[in-house]
This record gives sequence, structure tokens and C-alpha cells, in this order.
Amino acid sequence: MNVIDQWKDAIETLTKQDKILGNIILKYDEEKLKLRGKPFETLARSIVGQQISVKAADSVWTKLEKLCDGKIEKMKISDMSEQSMKSAGLSRQKTNYLKNVANSDVLDTDWRKLSDEKSIKKLCEIKGVGVWTAEMFLIFNLGRPNIFPVGDIGLVRAIELHYYDNKRVDLSKIKKFKEKWSPWCTVATWYLWRSIDPVPVEY
Repeated sequence: MNVIDQWKDAIETLTKQDKILGNIILKYDEEKLKLRGKPFETLARSIVGQQISVKAADSVWTKLEKLCDGKIEKMKISDMSEQSMKSAGLSRQKTNYLKNVANSDVLDTDWRKLSDEKSIKKLCEIKGVGVWTAEMFLIFNLGRPNIFPVGDIGLVRAIELHYYDNKRVDLSKIKKFKEKWSPWCTVATWYLWRSIDPVPVEY
């Protein structure tokens, strides 16, 4: 069972436990996380989105889609020239990372047999896929309910905005929210992203 199937239970629990988060959930109660059924697309979007804004990532992805005739697939990325990918706004590094994913068989893994930690470790076997990118895959493709990406700038900024009067805080304080929101960290994270982005985050 993925997090979408448990969404109602999750928001009821989080709303009772956390008044601040409850108010955010209420504001966006008609929206929720959308999962992507295609593993390669999710991981590719996560790589494109590394260290840039949601808006910038969407722009690059749209350009890349046009180069792929509207459908980004492993074979197309594997065969595409570096120059073409650069024209979409991708750095040489991200181009290489996307090709690494396209040429890897890691995505053929049966993820149902692996825990969150082991799934992240497996994904990180692909050069260019780090913990954050792997966490995005677990959220947006696998629908794991308790992912808390402490390395995500948007999540950290949202916590600082809503819980610390927009003041910078130590990572140790950010990490404490995982215990506060478990076992629904994915849901809490999504609503915090939504609270600071003009459009819902999608990978």
C-alpha cells in the first residue's frame, strides 16, 4: 500500500498532532501528492531538479521533452548527444548522470522487497544519484509514506518559515521533525513544499 492510499489517515493524524501543519493542510486540502508510474521518468526528473528551483527544473524538463518528441525514455536519453542535452539547459554533469541512469539496470529492482534505507543505498549505486535524488524516487514513484529529506532546501526553508519565524536553524533541529511527523513524513514534507511553491512539486 502506498502513501496515496493512506493519505486521509495521514492528514487526520498530522492535523491532530501539529496545529501549524494542520493549518497548512487545511489550506491545500483539495490537493495531494501525485505519483508517477514510470521509474526512469521519476529519477530523470529528480536529477534535472537537483539544486535548482522547481520553476527552473520544469523549464529544463519541458525543453528536454521536446527534444524527445514529447516522451522522455531511457533509449532516447542514452542515444541523445551531449550538445542536444546542453541546449535544453542541462550541465555536462547532469547530462552524464542522466545517461548513467538510462544505461543502468538498477531500476529493474523489485523495490517491494527493500526497506527505505536499502532502496536508497541501491539507487545510489548509480553515479549521479545521491541520497536526495533517491529520496525523491521513493516519494514520487514508490509512494513510501515516511521519507523525510533533510537535505532538501525547500523543506528546510518551509520549516524555518513556519516554525522558527523565518530564522535559520541548525540541522539538528530540523531532524527532530522526523520523529514528530512519523510515520507520515512524506505527507508532511509535501504540504510544506506546497506552502512555499506556486505549483505542487512533482518529480
